[in-house]
Amino acid sequence: MESHNVNHSCDRKIRDQSNWVRLNVGGQYFLTTKTTLCRDANSFLCRLCNNDPDLPSDKDENGAYMIDRDPRYFRPILNFLRYSKLVIDKDIPLEGVLEEAEFFNVEDLVHLTKKHIEARDSNAKKPSNHVYRVIQCQEAELTHLVSTMSDGWRFEQVINLGSGYTYGNEDQSELLCVVSRDIRD
Repeated sequence: MESHNVNHSCDRKIRDQSNWVRLNVGGQYFLTTKTTLCRDANSFLCRLCNNDPDLPSDKDENGAYMIDRDPRYFRPILNFLRYSKLVIDKDIPLEGVLEEAEFFNVEDLVHLTKKHIEARDSNAKKPSNHVYRVIQCQEAELTHLVSTMSDGWRFEQVINLGSGYTYGNEDQSELLCVVSRDIRD
């Protein structure tokens, strides 16, 4: 009876492992499940898992499906299938993700990526309001002023007012500092 439980446990492990799929995308390995890859039943990846006869596929020496695509753009495809959201590093161009989503035929991701591209492009076309501030300070305060400027503010110009005075043993100048920032609606 004890060996029956062991065999049953082994059978379950084999069944669970058969749900796992290894992919070799452009030389980089990805491990995921058939369930994840088949979230979009019409996708290339679901067809690959289901051994679609119209989709010839090779496996490497480790049994991973070989896919000749850029792994950098594949990661957002896989993450979308996992989370149903666009999860992407900021240094990866959306156009590359769109190209791969179209290649892998992940329609919901194609539509979502197009929406993100349109939103990004429409924000880039919006004119920004350029805000300037003029701050009066003493020469000794200038370094502190520049080092404590908050994010987004740029140092534009220093204007010497020409009025000098002595503070302690040092000559000081009165300055106007011009800073600016782009504000988008």
